[in-house]
Amino acid sequence: MARRSFSLLKTLTKPTTSFSLTPTPTSRSVTYMPRPGDGAPRAVTLIPGDGIGPLVTDAVEQVMSAMHAPVYFEKYEVHGDMNRFPAEVIESIKKNKVCLKGGLKTPVGGGVSSLNVSLRKELDLYASLVNCFNLPGLPTRHENVDIVVIRENTEGEYSGLEHEVVPGVVESLKVITKFCSERIAKYAFEYAYLNNRKQVTAVHKANIMKLADGLFLESCREVATKYPSIKYSEIIVDNCCMQLVSKPEQFDVMVTPNLYGNLVANTAAGIAGGTGVMPGGNVGADYAVFEQGASAGNVGKEKMVEQKKANPVALLLSSAMMLRHLQFPSFADRLETAVKHVISEGKCRTKDLGGDSTTQEVVDAVIANLD
Repeated sequence: MARRSFSLLKTLTKPTTSFSLTPTPTSRSVTYMPRPGDGAPRAVTLIPGDGIGPLVTDAVEQVMSAMHAPVYFEKYEVHGDMNRFPAEVIESIKKNKVCLKGGLKTPVGGGVSSLNVSLRKELDLYASLVNCFNLPGLPTRHENVDIVVIRENTEGEYSGLEHEVVPGVVESLKVITKFCSERIAKYAFEYAYLNNRKQVTAVHKANIMKLADGLFLESCREVATKYPSIKYSEIIVDNCCMQLVSKPEQFDVMVTPNLYGNLVANTAAGIAGGTGVMPGGNVGADYAVFEQGASAGNVGKEKMVEQKKANPVALLLSSAMMLRHLQFPSFADRLETAVKHVISEGKCRTKDLGGDSTTQEVVDAVIANLD
């Protein structure tokens, strides 16, 4: 299991700091040597989802086709108001091992559970990874931001254990276990080690939740001792939010329990350029699901859907992460280079990035820049 997890981590993503807008033949010191048969097309389960999901997943399909990428999609209609994932969708993901999905709208209140949460639990996708970084040419309040938020995905406040004790009194349980805390800490430190990251920061509220968050911190500290070359630090979640908006460049890799990770990732995404450009994914020992990194706005507003002006950049970059995960690094590099060139050039940008382009115009520009 450890060897398989190590291989999985190594191919999930790579540091964005090594990216160059103008790669040359001399920028590669050694070539990528595939194993025989690595070029065989791979099946990927595709879930367009709700809101802007069909728009941005269609963007990925167009770009993959234009690149002649060795992937093909098995598409399924799933919507957030369903009671559960259809069995055939789960079977497809388990068969293919990899899924690309748009946002699924979770109803507020009521008795319908989040399909996003249920999918993570069903497939044991215990690690969420969101990479928040400055894109060349996209002005932001802060520079030199390159944060990776690694969030525990299966327990905490998302355990779904709520009940009404008496009328007017509701109890919601936060569950933290040693097992889940240790494995997310191991993932964070292995990610940092494999991607030449220098620091891992644990985000917590152990000053108040002394047992639950205390157990999370204890697990992080134990794992940290096995990685002496990586600096380990801790920060209380409220101070973390303040530090993020004032000096985000101080952070490198951040490891968090479930709820804090959602808040931290969306905050970091807003600082670095917006939720429309931040890639991400969810991974476990056996399966991986790639989607827009930050959850805020991943479904979008109806007007955006009607005007067909959703930003496809986040999901395009997430699909580049997927291509690396599938061991197609040259296709991932081509896609990432094209997307970043379009952003840097500034001619085709959707409204959230200060432009007025449609989704299709951005897609056409990316395809035109594929080398």
